[in-house]
Amino acid sequence: MQPTLAYLENLAREAGAILREGYNKDHQVNYKGVIDLVTEVDHQSEAWLLGKVRSDFPSHHIFAEESGVIHGDDDHVWYIDPLDGTVNYAHHIPIFSVSIAYASAGTLKLGAVYDPLRDELFTAERGAGAYLNGKRLQASATSELQKSLLVTGFPYDTWDTERDNFSNFVRISKLTQGVRRLGSAALDLCYVGAGRFDGFWELALRPWDVAAGGLLCEEAGARITNIHGEVDYISPPQSVLATAPGIHARMLEALSKS
Repeated sequence: MQPTLAYLENLAREAGAILREGYNKDHQVNYKGVIDLVTEVDHQSEAWLLGKVRSDFPSHHIFAEESGVIHGDDDHVWYIDPLDGTVNYAHHIPIFSVSIAYASAGTLKLGAVYDPLRDELFTAERGAGAYLNGKRLQASATSELQKSLLVTGFPYDTWDTERDNFSNFVRISKLTQGVRRLGSAALDLCYVGAGRFDGFWELALRPWDVAAGGLLCEEAGARITNIHGEVDYISPPQSVLATAPGIHARMLEALSKS
């Protein structure tokens, strides 16, 4: 048995309600790394999501941010991020989301990303388009890098890696109208699909960060690859480049200089 898009929409809204309820409260913050945070609300949201999915689809394979891999049937795979943008959330910055995707036989089929504070539900189904609260989305038609607005992110080990993305940030900022950093990769991708940003790149992510938003970009007509131009943006070593089709080649060229 396979889930429906309506099923993912309900999951995202219910988990989002947990995030919204806890948003302005004091949080129990723990550290997975020096700047890699997790709160009690991450765990509450993920526990609810995993409980529901495992109850309804007990044989399915799950990748979840806090729980890791829950082994199951590789033909039915879930990618769950219960709170994308935890650092924002812990500091009461209202930019975060729930991200849920489902893949069948190795192909992403369904995705939902929910921003509970703005009540924005981004959804996508393979072959059926991408939507924001029921309104169909279309990626930007921008074809000039100089006229584009981009968004990016940085790895949690920026002080200890050569691939810290800062040189890209400086160089590409000078080629465009600007580069933003919001702190939620799932929303970054959805904003590309919605045409709010003309492109997004990041050098080091996890599958649950990009699965739902990546499918949404595909279905909205954006071009999405890894930073080497390869179509697989899910498998490690993981990177992502999602853009308006007209600037994808220029962005690949710019990133090749890093």
